[in-house]
Amino acid sequence: MARLPDWPARLAALLTDAETRPFDAHRWNCGQFALAAIEACTGARTRIRICPSLEATADSAGFPRIPPAFTRAGDVVLAGDPPRLGVVVDGGRAAFVGPRGLVRAPLITCTTAWRIA
Repeated sequence: MARLPDWPARLAALLTDAETRPFDAHRWNCGQFALAAIEACTGARTRIRICPSLEATADSAGFPRIPPAFTRAGDVVLAGDPPRLGVVVDGGRAAFVGPRGLVRAPLITCTTAWRIA
């Protein structure tokens, strides 16, 4: 699975749409945000298995793990406290679903990352 040629614009559109969309445990959570970002970058819907941990669930998508320091925009990351999936938005920050919309945090708060295509 490769990234689409227009993936930066598609990811930017997703981030704009999600900017003020609040967390909803069933309709809009960190996993759904990560899956939407993968689809924005690749055009493909990713299948996952729900596992006991977010890390194991993210691993089930089949993307390779990489150190958070080596991520690029569009890669998926896992922050450690509280555990939540997010998406890298630039060289030093990731976006996460928050109570009132997206929140950004430095990549140094992330414990694991996955290279998306």
